[in-house]
Amino acid sequence: MKHKIIAQGAEAIITLDKKIIEKHRLKKSYRIPEIDKKLRVRRTRAEAKIMKKISKIIPVPEIFESDEQTKKINMEFIDGKKLSEHLDKFPLVKQKKILKQIGESIAKLHKENIIHGDLTTSNMILKKEKVFFVDFGLAFQNAKYEDKAVDIHLLKQALEAKHFKNWEKIYNEFVKGYTSINKQEATKVLQRLKAVEKRGRYRH
Repeated sequence: MKHKIIAQGAEAIITLDKKIIEKHRLKKSYRIPEIDKKLRVRRTRAEAKIMKKISKIIPVPEIFESDEQTKKINMEFIDGKKLSEHLDKFPLVKQKKILKQIGESIAKLHKENIIHGDLTTSNMILKKEKVFFVDFGLAFQNAKYEDKAVDIHLLKQALEAKHFKNWEKIYNEFVKGYTSINKQEATKVLQRLKAVEKRGRYRH
């Protein structure tokens, strides 16, 4: 099997070859070439750096190689179940357990002031009862409660839209997990989340 395309987004193409994932950041014709190159190099470097750092904290694919010249990152293929497709198929008790685990992991991430930037169940894979987080292309480092709150807001919206049947029950489990790591900090983030949600309502 040679480089099977498994995903293609606006920023990158993801291929699989012999249990290795290759993420290649694509050129953007609408950007000035020099700016486009700098941007792709910076994002490739930042993603690899963040993933290497958090690999000691939460489950993520192992980075094998990062090449800024070709704008490619080679990483471990996590052979598991994508939660966006499988979460609803599990019994509610298992769904709750998974979301509690996600809450704990995101709290650990936020403790290091790392924002995922695209927290949806499409970027979470369950393997041997462990939730792995993927796609840190929009991740960045920031200590602001606002950014942490927006991270959670994205997940909450994703649960409501994609997993609407039990979304409130499983979101509550996420909150339990998130709060269990550092209650004082979690309370501040969740307080800010209320302000983020209010702003969202006023826009509609």
